Amino acid sequence: MKYSIIVVSLSFLIPAGHLAAGEQCATAGSGNNGRVVHLQEVYKTVDTFKLKIDIFYAEASLKNENNTAIVFFHGGGWAFGTADEFFTTCERYAEKGVIAFSVSYRLSIENGVTPSKKISPIESVMDAKSAMRWVRGNTGKFHIAADRIVAAGQSAGGHLALCTAMIDDYNEKSDDMSVSCHPDAVLLFSSCINAVEGWCDRLLGDRHDRIWSISPYHNVREGLPPMIEFHGRFDDQVPIWTIQFFQQAMQQKGNYFEQHTYEGMRHYLGEGNPKYSRYYNEDILDLTDSFLRKFKFLR
Repeated sequence: MKYSIIVVSLSFLIPAGHLAAGEQCATAGSGNNGRVVHLQEVYKTVDTFKLKIDIFYAEASLKNENNTAIVFFHGGGWAFGTADEFFTTCERYAEKGVIAFSVSYRLSIENGVTPSKKISPIESVMDAKSAMRWVRGNTGKFHIAADRIVAAGQSAGGHLALCTAMIDDYNEKSDDMSVSCHPDAVLLFSSCINAVEGWCDRLLGDRHDRIWSISPYHNVREGLPPMIEFHGRFDDQVPIWTIQFFQQAMQQKGNYFEQHTYEGMRHYLGEGNPKYSRYYNEDILDLTDSFLRKFKFLR
C-alpha cells in the first residue's frame, strides 16, 4: 500500500519527457477497471525530434475488445504547453475503460524565442495527424475499435484536433497514408476554430499566406464527425463569435455540432480548479461523458 502511494505522487511530478519511451508506471486511481497503467512511446522521429505519446489504460481494458480511444492535444498557442496538462484527464478516462493518449508535438519556439524559424502551426498540424495515424496503427495492441477513435484538445490543441478531421493537406512524408488520421468524434474546449488571426499569422512567418489552409472555419464540409465544444462567453483569447459562426457553418453542411457557452467565463473554463490544468471542471467533463455515451463511445 505504501508503494502505490509513492508511485501516485511521482506520476504528477514527472514531466512527459522524463518517462523513458516504453517505460510503464502505475498512476492515480483504481476504479472499477483496476490499476491505471501509464506508458510512453515515440510516435514519430523527425529532424532532431523524438515526439512522444503518453498512454493511459486500466489493466482490465486490455481484456476487452472494441475499446474507445481518446487522443488529447494540449493548448498553448502552438508555442507553449506540455502533454502532462492532460494527464489527470487521461487517468479519469482510463478508469472509465477508455484508452487515453496525450500527445507532444513540435512547438514554434526556439531557444525561448517565438516564432521558431523552422516550426510553425503547420508542423504542429502534421504532428497531430501523425499521432492519430499512430493510434490507428496500434488499435490491435490496445484493443481499440477502428470506429471509436476520438480527437480532443484545448485552445490550440482543439485546433489540432479539428485539423485531423478537416485538413487533408500537410502530411509527414514518413506517414503511412493508407492509415486514416480522421477521428470518429471531436471534443473541444475553448478551441481555436478560426486560425486567421494575428498570433497564428506571426508564427507562420513567411508562410502566412497558407493560414487559410489550416483554418477549420474555412474548411467546413459535409460528412464531418460529431463534435462538442465548450466556451466562455468572455473568452479573451478565442472570441465567442468565432464559435458561433463555426456552429452555423457546420449545421448548414448537415454536421452535428453541440455548443455549450458559459456566462462570466474566460479562456480557462476551470479557473480556480487546478485538477485539470484549469482547462475545465468536473461538470464540463460530465457533459462530455453524456456526448460520448450518445454516440456510443462510452459505456
